Amino acid sequence: MEPAAEADEFSLAAVQPEGAPQHEQTPLLKHLPSVDDDEDDGRDDHGQEDFAHLLWYRRPSMGWILLPYLVLALIYGGIISPKINLVVDLVCREYYSTEQLAGRSPTTSAFDDGAHDRCRTPEVSQRVSLFMLLGDLLGAILPAIVSPRLGALSDLYGRKPILIINGLGSMAGEIITLLVASSRDTVNVNWMLLSFFLEGVTGSAILAMAMVNTYATDCVPAHRRSMAFGYFHGCTCIGIALGPILAGYIVEVSGSIVTVFWIMLGVHVCCAIFVVLFVPESVSQRRRSRAREKVARAQTAHRDGASSLRRLNPLTLLAPLKVLYPTGPGSTPALRRNLVFLAAVDTIMYGVAMGSANVLLIYVNYEFGWETFESGRYLTIVNCTRVAFLMVILPVITHPGSDWFDLTIMRIGIALETAGWVGYSLASRGELFTLSGVVGAAGSVSSPALQSALTKHVPVDQTGQLLGANGLLHALAQIMSPVMFNAVFAATVGHFSQAVLVCLTGTFGAAFVISWLITPHVYHGADEDITSMPGSTSAASTE
Repeated sequence: MEPAAEADEFSLAAVQPEGAPQHEQTPLLKHLPSVDDDEDDGRDDHGQEDFAHLLWYRRPSMGWILLPYLVLALIYGGIISPKINLVVDLVCREYYSTEQLAGRSPTTSAFDDGAHDRCRTPEVSQRVSLFMLLGDLLGAILPAIVSPRLGALSDLYGRKPILIINGLGSMAGEIITLLVASSRDTVNVNWMLLSFFLEGVTGSAILAMAMVNTYATDCVPAHRRSMAFGYFHGCTCIGIALGPILAGYIVEVSGSIVTVFWIMLGVHVCCAIFVVLFVPESVSQRRRSRAREKVARAQTAHRDGASSLRRLNPLTLLAPLKVLYPTGPGSTPALRRNLVFLAAVDTIMYGVAMGSANVLLIYVNYEFGWETFESGRYLTIVNCTRVAFLMVILPVITHPGSDWFDLTIMRIGIALETAGWVGYSLASRGELFTLSGVVGAAGSVSSPALQSALTKHVPVDQTGQLLGANGLLHALAQIMSPVMFNAVFAATVGHFSQAVLVCLTGTFGAAFVISWLITPHVYHGADEDITSMPGSTSAASTE
């Protein structure tokens, strides 16, 4: 059977640990049972003893993946504004070429002196918004299909091969963008859709984030995951903070936006070489073999019970989401509710982030006349705030072992993000818009706690499957949110341009309400003796 088919079958038949009592009132941060429990005596080492005999540079560690991820975040952050401005330029050229044929206006360019204001029209902004909508759909529908399968494959064959595949697709997309930018006088804007396609077919940033989180889960004990995920979110924010301002200075010094794409591609190639040659695999051969054995058993059971017509059902695309609603031994109604609510909040937050990324830059371009440098400065200020909260404040205030603390941090963070969006909606000047971004950035501490809580609700051998399902939800959110928010902006620009910001505020408010439905002290398959620990509740669930 092909690997992709194996992964699909694995997604359809998650095997739960057998014989685990169904306790709910147990600390989230205690040991999570896994397929290795019978051999590891309950130690939360995730198979790290398999690497103990290796030299330090051959052993997996969060530090190995943190460095290349930081570099990739810088690339991603640096390319956001130039890529959107490239699309603005191409759409603007096409629009005024059409106008010229009608005898109404000469051809212009968004990068020519004095031409930028001519591209700040509702007509051009509307066309840019709709084009970015098409790009976002391509970059979201494909990851929705491939991310769960590649995530499941990472449990079987390791994280590193999936990271390499993802990187190759991203580099191919960057090459297309570079070629388009180098020939924008003659190239049609639709060639940019090929760039979105190549990135999407290999999982795009959705899969990359899921894989680095899974790699960290392999290397970091449960009580430190919130801090570990905070570092990764911090790296993302560093990239989005420093990348745009670096790209802005490169454009100012070189006088050409093409230079940015050349530099980013070169750095990406170097980063990929580092991953291939130096980053150790985090899933031991023993764990991979055991996972493949489980897949073989699941495939046998599935072939005995499933018909060909059932396999052809389009709803099987959503089958990986079964991991978010476990029904086997060790699962409880409270566990299922928590997983659903956590996944809902995470998906909403991600959907708002993805749905607003392009709209915000198009909005400030239209409303305040911000170009690459001004947009980069705004992103730098906002994301430096995120970095400070994620990598300085969060590690200081983190209190391992307290579910109430994690939930409180999550709720406060979502409330601050909501307040930031309220400020965006009311801002009449660029300075107030930036200040609102700083307020919202302080709420970034909610994401690590949310990701950590998700991974603690499933056995460690299913983290790849869980984060693959999470990637599917992210991809679905990346499909729906740009459609809704770009459509709102395209329909209201020039009339009530802030309407899209009001909608985004309401969406974040819904996430805040859902966060209050999450119950602490619930996780999968508690050991019987945990209920006798100090501070734990001895009564099992009666639901």
